Amino acid sequence: MRHFALIGYSLTHSQSERLFYEQHFPDADYRLASMPSLKGLRQWVKQESISGFNVTIPYKQEVIPYLDALSPEAETINAVNCVVLENGKLIGHNTDAPAFQQTLVSAHWPLADNAFILGTGGAAQAVAYALRQLGIHYTMVSRNPDVHPGSISYSDATFQSSHFTLIINATPVGMYPNIDQTPFCLSSFSYPCPYLFVYDLIYNPSPTRLLREAAALHAQTKNGLEMLRLQAQLSWRLWHLN
Repeated sequence: MRHFALIGYSLTHSQSERLFYEQHFPDADYRLASMPSLKGLRQWVKQESISGFNVTIPYKQEVIPYLDALSPEAETINAVNCVVLENGKLIGHNTDAPAFQQTLVSAHWPLADNAFILGTGGAAQAVAYALRQLGIHYTMVSRNPDVHPGSISYSDATFQSSHFTLIINATPVGMYPNIDQTPFCLSSFSYPCPYLFVYDLIYNPSPTRLLREAAALHAQTKNGLEMLRLQAQLSWRLWHLN
């Protein structure tokens, strides 16, 4: 039996375990490992005989110093959501970026030429990498733009929003159990705005408040469940090859 897991804090919102078992992988199990810190991570991997694990908030960047090496994509993105145990070494990969890219392309949105990325963390960095691969211009929106060069504040984003056709929420704001929160006010958009596409990486709840408000504007919307499924499949391929 091979053992896999998801690490993060907290994991009350996660559907990763259910999705793993829906794939009917033989001779493998998957668990949720909520960790208040990453201290002792390598010892945990050894003690629990972990063959690989996924990483979610808030550790997609914080986990990097605990690893032995990164894939080229993970190194460029500077974020990891999948770790493979190879010959006793922990190798970090990023399956978020290709999963996001594929799901965005499959949406067939012809107007996705100028995007807001809400957030600057690990998920946001994966989204930014994917948009660069697709040649889509983006601006990152941060609560602390002074410490994130090239990003703008949320108040500035509100003033500039009419110039953007794609908004991606890569923050945990609005995630269960804080379902009444939203990371961005859409009041600056005129009704209706069918030219707008709002993609929320959150999948629990579905829809989020952000997506409900976007739908009320007749914008196209998408949640993160398809991306979650795809990145999980890509993770399993990495684990299966080792």
